[in-house]
Order: sequence, then structure tokens, then C-alpha cells
Amino acid sequence: MLRKSLKFVGYLLLIAFIVVTLSFSSKESRNVTCRNIQVEFRKNELIKISESEITRLVRAADDQLIGRELRQINADFIEKEVEKHQAILKAEVYKVIAKDSTSYKGILGVRIRHREPAVRIMSSAGNYYLDKEGEQIPVSSSYTANVLVATGYFSEQFAKEKLLPFILFLEDNPFWKAQVEQVHVERDGNLLLTPLVGDHLIELGMLDNYPEKLRNMKAFYEQVMVRNNWDKYQTISVKYKNQVIAKKR
Repeated sequence: MLRKSLKFVGYLLLIAFIVVTLSFSSKESRNVTCRNIQVEFRKNELIKISESEITRLVRAADDQLIGRELRQINADFIEKEVEKHQAILKAEVYKVIAKDSTSYKGILGVRIRHREPAVRIMSSAGNYYLDKEGEQIPVSSSYTANVLVATGYFSEQFAKEKLLPFILFLEDNPFWKAQVEQVHVERDGNLLLTPLVGDHLIELGMLDNYPEKLRNMKAFYEQVMVRNNWDKYQTISVKYKNQVIAKKR
């Protein structure tokens, strides 16, 4: 009986200690101020703006951030302001209270997810990247992305509504993703593809029925080009229905 009583008293003392400790910690940390901004993002993203630029965006959203109490910082507002940058898909802002040897310090964490470019547009209407959703990403000297390049004469609307679905089709096909390195749109709307292997151009024609055109082109590769004919032709046209017309050098 005595042992049970002592055990019960021990539990009560432990609970009291925890309550007092938490109360003390809560009071100590309640007025913690922000002393640092910590930025994180995945290092393997194709496009990354610098940590210093992200920090600048955060501080532009709240120019009195450092020294302000964490509880007074509007994380939702900062997220929305940072996400206005066209290269940023998602921003997550969170608050961290860390304890060093003598006191508490506040840290504002900023987790960034960048947009993923699908194609580099270098057209008569502009120079930019497009992601898979058709959102524009500005070109910057602080980052580059090794993606397919589309050049020529076309509007932003054509790039988003017509050209992008074709680019995504190439991206989803392992063979064409590896083979095509540039798409050029001529003034009349016809497309020329520059392959990575072979010293020739592919005349695709207009962007109609391109899956069938590419199937015909791949069949020509498999039946003719593989016989050491990679540099024999100057142009190979699949622009006409069910035809492959190869022009020799």
C-alpha cells in the first residue's frame, strides 16, 4: 500500500514538474524575435533562384522582419508575396523557435518549390521558359535549364496552346525526347525539327496529326537510317500524309 502511495505521489510530482516547465518555457519563448531567415529548396531543380534573392523577396514582403516577434509575423502574407515571382511555384513559410545555451531565438523558415521548365522559347514574340502548365518563367543570368529550345515566328498564344502540347508529347516519348533538340517554326507555320543524331532536318509541316508523322519518321530511321545513312540526307519530310520524302545531299 505504501509503495502504491509513493508511486502515486511520484506521478503527481512529475506532472507538476512538466506543467511548471512548460509554463516557464511558454513564457520564455512567447516574445521570441526573428533573428534569421533560413531558405531551403531541392538542389536538383532545373531552375533555382539564389538564396539571397529569395531572402530579398521575403524581406521585401516585411521590411521589419528581423527583430520582430515571431507571433507578429504574417507567414501567409509572405508566402503569397514570394509566390508572385514567376520562377516560384510554391512557397511555404514557417516559424521555428530554437534554444541556444542562454536564450531562445526565432528563425523564419522558407521552403521553396520552383517551376519546372518544359521548353525554352526564343521567338519573335519573346524569350522565356514555359512550364508544363503553360506558365511563363523569365530568363535570368542566375540560372539556365537544359531543355528543348523552340525558335521562330509565333505568338505567345501559339506557344501555349499549340506548341506546348507537341513539346510535352516529345517529352513523354523516350525516343523523341532523346532525339529532338530544337524546334523551329517558320513564318508559314511549318515546323522544322533539329535532331541530336544525324546531320539532317526533319520537315514536320503543320502541327496536325503529328503522332502519325513522327511514327512514319521513326519507321524511316529504323528501316533506312540505321544502315549507316545518318549523314546521307539533307532533309527528311513527313509533312504529307503517309509519305516520307528524303532529300539527299
